[in-house]
Amino acid sequence: MIKPMLLTMSDDVPEGKDWLYEIKYDGYRALLFCTESDCRLISRNGKDLSAQFPEIIEAAARFNHTHLPLTLDGELVILNNPYQANFARLQQRGRLQNHDKIIAASQSRPATYMAFDFLTDNDHPYKKRKKQLASFLKSFPSSRIQYVETYDDSEEIHKIASLHLSEGIIAKHKQSRYEPGHRTKQWIKTKLWKDVSGFLTRFDPQNSYYHMEIWDKGQRVPLGSVKNGIESEQSQTLRTFFKKHGTQRGKKWELAPSICADVHCLGAENGELREPVFSQFRFDLEPDDCTVEKRDFDLAVIPEEIGASKLEKELWPRVTKRDYLIYLRHIAPYQLSFLKQKKVTLIRYPDGIGEHSFFQKHRPDYAPEFIESWENDGEQFMLCNDLSSLLWMGNHGALEFHIPFQKVSSSYPDEIVFDLDPPSRSEFSLAVTAAQLIKHLMDQLDMISFVKTSGNKGMQLHIPIEEGALTYEETRGFTEAIARLLVKEKPDIFTIERLKKNRGNRLYLDYIQHAEGKTIVAPYSARATEKATVAAPLFWEELTEDLSPESFTILNTIARIRQRGCPFKDYDRVRKQQPVEQIKKWFLS
Repeated sequence: MIKPMLLTMSDDVPEGKDWLYEIKYDGYRALLFCTESDCRLISRNGKDLSAQFPEIIEAAARFNHTHLPLTLDGELVILNNPYQANFARLQQRGRLQNHDKIIAASQSRPATYMAFDFLTDNDHPYKKRKKQLASFLKSFPSSRIQYVETYDDSEEIHKIASLHLSEGIIAKHKQSRYEPGHRTKQWIKTKLWKDVSGFLTRFDPQNSYYHMEIWDKGQRVPLGSVKNGIESEQSQTLRTFFKKHGTQRGKKWELAPSICADVHCLGAENGELREPVFSQFRFDLEPDDCTVEKRDFDLAVIPEEIGASKLEKELWPRVTKRDYLIYLRHIAPYQLSFLKQKKVTLIRYPDGIGEHSFFQKHRPDYAPEFIESWENDGEQFMLCNDLSSLLWMGNHGALEFHIPFQKVSSSYPDEIVFDLDPPSRSEFSLAVTAAQLIKHLMDQLDMISFVKTSGNKGMQLHIPIEEGALTYEETRGFTEAIARLLVKEKPDIFTIERLKKNRGNRLYLDYIQHAEGKTIVAPYSARATEKATVAAPLFWEELTEDLSPESFTILNTIARIRQRGCPFKDYDRVRKQQPVEQIKKWFLS
């Protein structure tokens, strides 16, 4: 049985026209072998993973038999987004032994096989094998097996990897042959390290590990341990220091907080460092500086160009600007696709939600060069097209991001949105009912719809469409027709009455809001509420009577995505699938 070709680690990505680049995913390296009779998923170490990941085997069983037998090389992952894998979740999956639990996990948070090489004709150069793989997977119907894209430009892939906090980048020589089981310099991997700070507290002479800790609300907690990267002279100095100033307990030496250091790692969680490598001593830091808050901020890798400042300022009660910037940094890969090339309207709270606020849509004179704008009739409208722009705006107190329904270069909407506005947050269940009913109607029309909380008291139901597929007049006709149908069916709980005093306790179906020049709160935007809520995309099965918009905040939304994935992950993909012509006939007839 063939063994995977191995990569060589490097601190630098090779440059030049002879190289192609891929995202390095954080998962299990595995080969996928398929014949007409069966498929097997074999790890780099020869372990059969087929029973552990049945969703991959079931997907591979749908390969076109004319291409069999075949062998693919790739990475087995659980994706947070297209360029970032969740290694912790994959490890949890890998430990499952119970068949029923494996099946349940494969359905609730399925794995993906990211295929990057086609080994059926492994004598061909890499560039040709890659072309064969792309052709083979081009029309494959399952998202459980995906093609790993290649890039000619190292700068482009570095931007993608940095935005998505990917594990790293792989460079492959275009003419490289596949050498099973061999480590080659034709394939180079570079990891995107993060630096975290802690103080040294324990040394174990038996394994040469140095243990590090940080402060969490006045308590010392483990950061992790490290031994790689410490030069022999540094190690000898440290050992001498521990023995001179520390306390021996058994065979280990313990030290009071005094020496601070930085460690390169891929992550830090639950008192463990992922692939730690010692970086440097930090004589400019005191142990009190090494905190959980600093660790989380460092792991977020905030670009220096945004000038992050006044991190301790509370923007919401007990929620600081540091917390907010960490949220924006991690949510950026999911939110930016909704903000890009749209005139953004910010609601800024420079001193927090209890103080003065104001709207801003024009680019200020003091904005840095990376803040792009769109000129229209002499006005410079602000755009939020990249990570630095998003974080700069957040650093200047922009808590809410509102966007129109079309891009700046178009007069056509690229989505249809139903705004569901109950009379108060206590009647949020009315929005749940309205969303479920509209979802039922959309399903009957074969329209794919998405739902999110507004982050305040209501909800919005989104239907992505291709730009130019419908005019605003047509989308207005459609939303009005659906709204009037719901009012006709349930006049006691729904209304299209614009005057609040005439609505009573009914939910307002705001179809008028979907128009040129109007805006809606962007998915994942924070809101200026006491609990720092978020306009949270939801899975449809989450719409229950006890659902509360206060359950989704900037403090738990990232963990929620890592646990369950993003409910809007297919938003752009389904645009072409919407039966727009059928819809036109339905509501124009």
